[in-house]
Formats: sequence, structure tokens, C-alpha cells
Amino acid sequence: MTEQERINTEVQTKLALQDAKFNIFMQEMRDRDNQRAEDMREIRSSVAEMGKHVRNLAITSMAAIGGMVIAVGAMVITVVYTIFKS
Repeated sequence: MTEQERINTEVQTKLALQDAKFNIFMQEMRDRDNQRAEDMREIRSSVAEMGKHVRNLAITSMAAIGGMVIAVGAMVITVVYTIFKS
């Protein structure tokens, strides 16, 4: 084997190693991207679920406040009616 052939073989070996390392690196990057995408899907799902709970709590609060207003109004009407009836 001539010196040039040995150099060519050596360069090809190093190139093959670098190519393998690059492919491994690219696969790791794809895996990380896929993991990030999955994490984002979970976060969006969690936020959507939380939004439903907040909406339900807001509706319940409005209903409770409405009930309190009706109760206070009924008490005021009862007191006023009692005063004028006497």
C-alpha cells in the first residue's frame, strides 16, 4: 500500500467516524425535538383542562352571588313589608 492509499484509507475512516457521530447527534436532536413537542402537547392539554375548571368556578361564583343578591333582596322586602304592615 502506497503512502497516498494509506492516507486515503485513514481519511475515509475518520470521515466515517465523523459521519457516524454526526448521525448520532442528529438523532439525539430529533429525539429532543420530539420530547419538546410532546411536552408542549401535555402543557396545552393541561392549560385547556385548567380553563374548563376556571370557567366552571366562574359560573358557580356568579350563581352564588346571584343567589345571595336574591336572598338579601327578599330579606329587605320582608323587613320593609313588616315595617309598613305594622
